[in-house]
Amino acid sequence: MTTLLLITSSPHSHQGKKAVRTAKERLTAGEMLSVFFYGDGAYTASRLLWQTADVPSITDEWARLSQQHNLDLPVCVSTALARGITDVDNANRHSLDGDNLRAPFRLVGLSELALQIDDDVTVIQF
Repeated sequence: MTTLLLITSSPHSHQGKKAVRTAKERLTAGEMLSVFFYGDGAYTASRLLWQTADVPSITDEWARLSQQHNLDLPVCVSTALARGITDVDNANRHSLDGDNLRAPFRLVGLSELALQIDDDVTVIQF
């Protein structure tokens, strides 16, 4: 059984912070886990997010989890673009002045979320 964390909350919110803590706990316990960033959760993927030194960066924490556990970090392209977050390809396609998507996040269509959901998946939304 796999758990899908659907992250729709800002990385600065309590729910955004709870999502990364939940992911850490479940991955450490050896659970099968996938994530999808949608709505305000797309802000998590910006490489321009700044955080004061006394507060851990949620974006950095997701990047570490991705590296340590080979966790894919897909972000809905439509909701990301609507919030000013883009990769190089979409910046060129839409004539934007630059890109700000942080690796290892990647922009994907909403169909990827649909493909992740089946009878054996528990969805938890943050």
